[in-house]
Amino acid sequence: MPLALLALAVGAFGIGTTEFVMMGLLPDVADDLGISIPSAGHLVSAYALGVVVGAPLLAAATAKLPRRTVLIALMGLFVAGNALSALAPDHGWLLAARFLSGLPHGAFFGVGAVVAMTMATPERKARSVSLMFLGLTMANVVGVPAATLMGQHFGWRATFLAVSAIGLAAIASLVLLIPRDRGTAPQQGLRGELATLRSLPVWLALGTTVAGFGALFAAYSYITPMLTDSAGYADTSVTLLLALFGVGATAGNLLGGRLADHSLRATLFGGLASLTAILALFPLLMSTQITAALAVTLLGTAAFATGSPLQLMVMEKAAAAPSLASSANQAAFNLANAGGAWIGGLALAAGFGPTSPALAGALLAAAGIGVAAVAYAVDRGGRRTAGRERVVAGGAPQQTETLNGVH
Repeated sequence: MPLALLALAVGAFGIGTTEFVMMGLLPDVADDLGISIPSAGHLVSAYALGVVVGAPLLAAATAKLPRRTVLIALMGLFVAGNALSALAPDHGWLLAARFLSGLPHGAFFGVGAVVAMTMATPERKARSVSLMFLGLTMANVVGVPAATLMGQHFGWRATFLAVSAIGLAAIASLVLLIPRDRGTAPQQGLRGELATLRSLPVWLALGTTVAGFGALFAAYSYITPMLTDSAGYADTSVTLLLALFGVGATAGNLLGGRLADHSLRATLFGGLASLTAILALFPLLMSTQITAALAVTLLGTAAFATGSPLQLMVMEKAAAAPSLASSANQAAFNLANAGGAWIGGLALAAGFGPTSPALAGALLAAAGIGVAAVAYAVDRGGRRTAGRERVVAGGAPQQTETLNGVH
């Protein structure tokens, strides 16, 4: 694999760290700024809102620029947002800085995934994308725990300064490692990029992302009360168990990338089916500490095994102009975060028990399988139509052809 993928992974590591570290720093931020924990929780929402708004807007605004230049500029915006977070004098300014930090998130992953795919041979596209996302999963294993400890010992502002330093390292890596020939401007301008969003297969792919990762966040958002109330773990053990989730996510990301290069569709269906089964078994698995630790690890593995296939499917459905669709998929991930947490919270509020969010997640994962099945049916219909058109034109249909490279 090209060494240039390391530059993308470094950027992904910084973005993943700043996205999730706020959850561990909420008490420190609330105490320092004199606000309540729920008010501090709005800082998480502000970042997610920045991702949802910034992903399509920045991808569209930079559609005609060289992708290498876009990646460097996005990481510069990321550094500025985190530096301003460290310097924010009050809650309002910190909210604005967190929103600013979230703006480049989706576009960076979206454009970065396109660059990663173009640097790989056709049979290694999914693995190339998964290696970029490796930075995101490793952030949950190393970056977030380390940044949380730093914040607890040196203050939360030091954490955001450290994340800014990671962003500067990512910029240096992008400048040094991304070849200029990979930074040529896309052939499609803004109009071509926007045209991709009129495609039904693209929307079905985005819908699969929302349902599939909504299933993950329905359960993961409430994993702490499951571990403490159902499995009997002490609060002090939760951090280690969340690291196990990161280990599982890293393994699933690498496995999903490798399998998707052989069969993208089978990998996607297999990952969603595994996620459905694991979430459905959560009430049983959370009955003992050993099986609960296994459940957390498997949850990360099954969910992130679908990450690269989903990203690749969206890009190949919009093969003529993939940057906007790829970035929109990152917005879909964050909509899944917010929607999944809301649905899981409804299950808890209804009094169905501490493991009920996982069961709600299982239903969402099953819905993801349904959306993916509809997408597959649309693909088959498109292939049959294309085959008939070739026959009418005097050509012979090619039985081994795949629509946009998706098997």
